[in-house]
Amino acid sequence: MTAEKALRLGTRRSKLAMSQSGHVAEAVRQLTGREVELVEITTYGDTSREHLTQIGGTGVFVAALREALASGEVDFAVHSLKDLPTAQPEELTLAAVPLREDPRDVLIARDGLTFTELPAGARVGTGSPRRMSQLNAYAKSHGMRIETVPIRGNIDTRIGYVEKGELDAVVLAAAGLNRIGRSGEVTDFLSTDIVLPAPGQGALAVECTAKNGVLVAALAELDDPLTRVAVTAERSLLAALEAGCSAPVGALADLLADGQIVKEMRLRGVVGTTDGSELVQLSTTGPVPSSEDEALALGRELAAEMLAKGAAGLMGERAL
Repeated sequence: MTAEKALRLGTRRSKLAMSQSGHVAEAVRQLTGREVELVEITTYGDTSREHLTQIGGTGVFVAALREALASGEVDFAVHSLKDLPTAQPEELTLAAVPLREDPRDVLIARDGLTFTELPAGARVGTGSPRRMSQLNAYAKSHGMRIETVPIRGNIDTRIGYVEKGELDAVVLAAAGLNRIGRSGEVTDFLSTDIVLPAPGQGALAVECTAKNGVLVAALAELDDPLTRVAVTAERSLLAALEAGCSAPVGALADLLADGQIVKEMRLRGVVGTTDGSELVQLSTTGPVPSSEDEALALGRELAAEMLAKGAAGLMGERAL
């Protein structure tokens, strides 16, 4: 009897993507007993030095992986969920959303400083309009003076700006640093009351072709139902605001537990101008959605309230 062929897992080449995909590969090996080989795919987003907003948002990281899936070059792919465009292609299926990592943003600052300890005029690097908007809003309302500086690059490059003294601090996602074992360098975990993360931040998406029923069923074992309803609500909010993945939208669905039992879900959303002068921030709390449709409805309802409060005018160019 011949051994089954190894499953091919498509991944971006960055250290973070390789680490994330490695974790998923190991889980799939244990589930299926099949070997999993990583297939490195270079995406336009990895090679371009332009700002993400100019090259189509974080969706540019996903397109090449999806093409590799569609062409049969790989069997499944692992994405950072926050990079996935909200529209799902019919031929592909989101087979699993594993248990979410820490969704928060973090600060890595010189001299071990926290955000509120930064000196007047501190230069804070981030490539995200969402982070800029909320950091500037917090600074304005608390009498702080900071300058947000747009940056690109991988984790090493970004932290390097602080080490070289070019910036006072950079803001990154906690999940990425945790996954590559560098969370010890964090000088401040930013509370979600200060900065709401990107929709889906900290979660991974495991995608394969919809017609591969055997693989869809196997990968479904990795799914965490509570993570899935939370990120579905967050992404529904983003989609209903008609905002692309590079828009200054933050969203987080928290599961509110009474002891060990999860009773309710609170969905918070924020959209603002990059300079932080105007923010629309709202939340809604209700029973934990028991279906994808309920999670989608929760996101749409909150988006409608935000649009009624003027959110559309704060997002610049709306994605059509």
